[in-house]
Amino acid sequence: MKIAIGGDHAGFTYKEAIKEMLATQGIEVKDFGPYSTSSVDYPDFVHPLATAVENKEFDFGILVCGSGNGVAITANKHQGIRAALCWNTELAGLARQHNNANILCLPERFISVDEAKACVNIFLTAAFEGGRHQNRVDKISFC
Repeated sequence: MKIAIGGDHAGFTYKEAIKEMLATQGIEVKDFGPYSTSSVDYPDFVHPLATAVENKEFDFGILVCGSGNGVAITANKHQGIRAALCWNTELAGLARQHNNANILCLPERFISVDEAKACVNIFLTAAFEGGRHQNRVDKISFC
């Protein structure tokens, strides 16, 4: 499995913890940045990550910022992306099972690092259920 990870300065700490966790699981991870807690503009990191996931260079993406909103909004501007803002494991599982989400967005300022890691594990292991959900996912793209 290949994972793309990124976010902004407010998500740097959890991004680093998640990278470490994934490495211990033998999962290949590419860090799209940022590389410190210095203030940055999240679109500079989200757009390259979303493009890489959209182009199927990675199986999934993980984005972390303070609220999770900015990275989710930006990623979802890409036609082939279904980015889901999740703050617990139930939402992370449903994002995959019902929405076939391909990018998980996490809010560092609102959940614990343990909850963030649990969301990642659920997101990466849950399977899309298809069926009636596929019909709905097919209707997401507007263009």
